[in-house]
Amino acid sequence: MTELILPEVELNIYSPKDPVEVEVVENYIVTKESSPNIVRHITFDVSGTELENRIRVGQSVGILPPGEDESGRPHKLRLYSVSSPTFGEHGKKHLVSTTVKRTIEEQENKLYLGVASNYLADLQPGDKVQMTGPSGKRFLLPENAGAYNYIFFATGTGVAPYRGMIKELFKDESYENDCALIFGCPYRTDLLYSDFLEEIAETHDNFHYLKSISREARRSDGSKFYVQTQLEDEENLLLPILQKDNTLIYICGMKGMEMGIYKQLVRLNLLDYVQIRKELPDSLDDIPSDKFKRYIKPSDRTFEEVY
Repeated sequence: MTELILPEVELNIYSPKDPVEVEVVENYIVTKESSPNIVRHITFDVSGTELENRIRVGQSVGILPPGEDESGRPHKLRLYSVSSPTFGEHGKKHLVSTTVKRTIEEQENKLYLGVASNYLADLQPGDKVQMTGPSGKRFLLPENAGAYNYIFFATGTGVAPYRGMIKELFKDESYENDCALIFGCPYRTDLLYSDFLEEIAETHDNFHYLKSISREARRSDGSKFYVQTQLEDEENLLLPILQKDNTLIYICGMKGMEMGIYKQLVRLNLLDYVQIRKELPDSLDDIPSDKFKRYIKPSDRTFEEVY
């Protein structure tokens, strides 16, 4: 495989104790249809700050919501993945975007509104926010990104960094390797950036957009569609890509999704993407979820960002 070199990045140019104020310039819904899970694409203007031209796709920025918590302390920093390419939203390096899901949860029979996500979702162009970062130095495209094939796994807003990465890879016609995005969500109304992704799939034969919608249909054996089941259902497409020595895997989304993917990779004997740390039980499903990383971890060819 071509030597894998990740770009050098700068971290924490602005800290929670010394954030920078930036302006919102866009805020719009990114689901294709009306969805109960309101997800928004928000763009910030970082011109005139030390962040301009110093954030790479795959990194995160921090947002400090105003106000205090129930203990009277300032709200804590929340990190959000950058969804714009390194060359900037709309090709402008001073514009940086992220993807935000409005969070509404029920706790002890009370509705809880996620502080930072709902704060961001309500912002209008012209509003100002306190930003920190950038954060993250591994979940990045390699320096020579065009030399690799990619399998991107995402659930929910975990698709955010891939939007930027795909824009970067396909910004011209020079990228000729394969790139597959496997996106998982409960319902079709939860598909994010689908117009953009479908357009790339229609115009580039080497981009494959695979959707795993878990609550609307069943696989032939009666089980649900998940991102990891695509490794079996689309084996004819994905296996030849994964068997190449210049393929990388990226996993982004809800914590726990990586376990199903790693189990499928082991079953398919695709062991270059994982580290087997101790003897595996006869059934991989017997590995306790809280001890999973004692058995299987990602290799250098697998990049993981779960939360």
